[in-house]
Amino acid sequence: MRIGGVTLKPFASAVGLLLGLLCAADAAKVNKHKPWIETTYHGIVTENDDKVLLDPPLIALDKDAPLRYAESFEVTFTKEGEICGFRIHGQNVPFEAVVLDKSTGEAVIKAKDKLDCELQKEHTFTIQAYDCGEGADGANMKKSHKATVHIQVNDVNEYSPVFKEKSYKATVIEGKKYDSILKVEAVDADCSFQFSQICSYEIVTPDVPFTIDKDGNIKNTEKLNYSKERMYKLTVTAYDCGKNRASEDVLVKVNIKPTCKPSWQGFNKRIEYEPGTGSLALFPSMRLETCEEPLTSIQATIMLETNHIGKGCDRDTYSEKSLHKLCGASAGTVELLPAPSNSANWTIGLPTDNGHDSDQVFEFNGTQATKVPEGLVSTSLKEPFTISVWMRHGPGGMEKETILCNSDKAEMNRHHYSLYVHNCRLVVLLRQEPVESENYKPAEFHWKLDQVCDKEWHHYVMNIEFPAVTLFVDGATFEPFLVTEDYPLHASTIETQLTIGACWQDLSGHDNDTEPLTGGSARMSQFFRGNLAGLMIRSGKLENKKVIDCLYTCKEGLDVQLPEEVASAVKVEFNPNQSSLSLEGDDIESFEKVMQHISYLNSRQFPTPGIRHLRIATTVKCFNEETCISVPDAEGYVMVLQPEEPKISLSGIDHFARGAAEFESTEGVALFPELRIVSTITREVEVEAETEAEGEDEPTVQETVVSEEIMHNLDTCEMTVVGEDLNGDHESLEVDLAQIQQRGLEMSSSNVGMIITGVNTMANYEQVLHLIRYRNWHTEALFDRKFKLVCSELNGRYISNEFKVEVNVIHTANPMDHANNAMVQPQFINQVQHASMDLSGHNLVNTHQASVVPSAATVVIVVCVSFLVFMIILGVFRIRAAHQSTMRDQENGKENEMDWDDSALTITVNPMETYEDQHSSEEEADEDDEEDESEDGEEEDDITSAESGSSEDEAGEPEDQQSSSRQQQLEWDDSTLPY
Repeated sequence: MRIGGVTLKPFASAVGLLLGLLCAADAAKVNKHKPWIETTYHGIVTENDDKVLLDPPLIALDKDAPLRYAESFEVTFTKEGEICGFRIHGQNVPFEAVVLDKSTGEAVIKAKDKLDCELQKEHTFTIQAYDCGEGADGANMKKSHKATVHIQVNDVNEYSPVFKEKSYKATVIEGKKYDSILKVEAVDADCSFQFSQICSYEIVTPDVPFTIDKDGNIKNTEKLNYSKERMYKLTVTAYDCGKNRASEDVLVKVNIKPTCKPSWQGFNKRIEYEPGTGSLALFPSMRLETCEEPLTSIQATIMLETNHIGKGCDRDTYSEKSLHKLCGASAGTVELLPAPSNSANWTIGLPTDNGHDSDQVFEFNGTQATKVPEGLVSTSLKEPFTISVWMRHGPGGMEKETILCNSDKAEMNRHHYSLYVHNCRLVVLLRQEPVESENYKPAEFHWKLDQVCDKEWHHYVMNIEFPAVTLFVDGATFEPFLVTEDYPLHASTIETQLTIGACWQDLSGHDNDTEPLTGGSARMSQFFRGNLAGLMIRSGKLENKKVIDCLYTCKEGLDVQLPEEVASAVKVEFNPNQSSLSLEGDDIESFEKVMQHISYLNSRQFPTPGIRHLRIATTVKCFNEETCISVPDAEGYVMVLQPEEPKISLSGIDHFARGAAEFESTEGVALFPELRIVSTITREVEVEAETEAEGEDEPTVQETVVSEEIMHNLDTCEMTVVGEDLNGDHESLEVDLAQIQQRGLEMSSSNVGMIITGVNTMANYEQVLHLIRYRNWHTEALFDRKFKLVCSELNGRYISNEFKVEVNVIHTANPMDHANNAMVQPQFINQVQHASMDLSGHNLVNTHQASVVPSAATVVIVVCVSFLVFMIILGVFRIRAAHQSTMRDQENGKENEMDWDDSALTITVNPMETYEDQHSSEEEADEDDEEDESEDGEEEDDITSAESGSSEDEAGEPEDQQSSSRQQQLEWDDSTLPY
């Protein structure tokens, strides 16, 4: 038995017994004192650990000591009393109290399980100590008061930072430095301040002009340039205060936006226009960038610059005379600057633009001028007349520059009427003819115009009804700012000379800046420097406003189809030639819709290719005038593509013969009875071709060339004589003038040919050309005549092939002179074959359009030739037999001679010999060509093959006849030949 840690020896058993007796004597005493503990405890525990560090330490004291009542479950002897345990009060308290020493009352608090600070950072509960009490059941144990325990769970840095967003985006404007572009933010799931706080951020991507602070704000370190980099991609990470790095880095995209500049956006600088496609929208996706500045009104002007095209824009390039007719001007119009030709040779020496895509423009550099032929213009101030001209002129000197002048041919140098430019003024001089009363009359009309010296093309029309002159410039009327008067001219018999580009004058008694035109004492003066085109005089009538507007109107321009919903919101205005369009409105959306419906239109079938510059000038008004924006001009251009050029083909019979009687008849011989005019264009198209290769299901696309026939007008057909000019004494070209005038065409002829002019369809030109006839009333010495035909469109821009025709004269033999010759030369034809054209039905031609069949003369020729061949063979046989008989007689010593009596021998020249010899080589060449065409034509269509076969069949019979004729060069008169 142990008491107080001391082992009692056997002899002490008696003492123990004594003490037991003493205790039994005090059994009547009770457990009077409760254990004592502190009222409040504070503890700290680290998560993932179970030991709690309390302040103050957990110790219970009991005054009942040394008593048995301080024992716990067994009878012990203590000096100071014992504490049996502690009870924790609270719901789901994850702690327990463990007594370390009952005698001292020392204990600790432990966690039952691992604690998680992130779930609960603090725990509060109450604790109570109890002593051992009396008896094993502790029925008399004492409990201390309840003490409050506060335990804080300390965090462990077990979590890494996580960014709130998967990625970040921001947009900045170039050229600026920002204090903060955007902010990234990461969080940490740890519960403590130390480990849950993000202490720093870092940009992992190297060499980028950005930095980030500890709060996650990203800013640029230098001004950004849109042209250098349009977007930056940054990788950013984060660290908590425990130095844990983020589990995943985050991607940050920074888009660089160009500096916001108010401007028109969303349209192509280059806009391609394909001829013949109608209207083309210029700005289908255009919008106005205002940089969020509120606007009160918008004004925009869209300008189509076409000054470099033709005479200011794209117009039909027919002759000025044809244009006047198309615009409704009646007869009486004379073209003073026509395109150079055989019939208009006075403009041959003037420099032109050489190009046929635009109008015929003549250049005058101060040294060129030309005289108009006499009789071409008959204009008198007694009747109204009109002068119209296209002119481009720049700033000049102080001297006069004459456009048109009618002056004396010699001596007096008087100017009867003239049109000239002087110091950027347009002046019309009109000197009244001699009258009985010599009073002052208006003589010079002056207009001061900017258009005269702006180096641009302008259309000038002067309606003159003396003494009044009305001027139209580009369709607008202008009043003269000065009108001077002068006396009428004195009566004179001197003839006048009409000149263009200068004035004609005599040098006698004059010393001025003049230069000789053709030599002699007469010279030109007051030379013009600039460009002229379409100079016209119309006598007897004044030009009306409708015709003037038609002549000036462009075939290209701007157009707009206003949507109904914005028609009233935007005001639209055009200039006269639709090269400028003005818009005004106050609603941006409506304004943009109108802009998106602006289009370019060129109504010409064959427009002039090239660039048309576009410019948009914009003015805006803002609510705040101080910060109001300025919209710069927007520029682009329309590229008009090259039109598919038409190929004008003339075809028909190019070689035939007629009897002399037909040439000498009143009707003559039709030169182009079967003429056809066809125009085609060639284009490349893509076609699908099937492939036989294995594994290729999709067909391949191949480009092939196709030819399409198109319809368009012609404006000129010129027929000229090949070889010697026509002799008016015995030959002429004739045509039905009534038919020409009925179709609105005009004809002029000379000893070199005939020209038909006027804008009309190819079909009408065909019909008129069918009517051209050739007459010759002295055909004795005429064997053939050759002619050439060329047609053109748009003043020579598109020219046809040269179609040449040769006609032969058949001279019939006189039966009285050749009684023994019954041959008569037949008519024959030689038709041009065109694989691409169907000429069936047109290959048998004569003046009556009858079919060619074997005539009686042909039958006679065949019979005669056959008989002649037979007689020749028979004669040769008999001569040979006689020769052999003579040889036998000589061998027998007989001298027999065979003398020919050729007194009655007659030799007749074949009238076809000359013609056949001349054309045998041509026929052989034609046969070779037909063979080549036949070989090439195997790949063509059935119609072409049929035509080739028909041609060969028809040519077969004449060829046989000609070969038989070539075998017999002489015709024998065998009436006296012995048989």
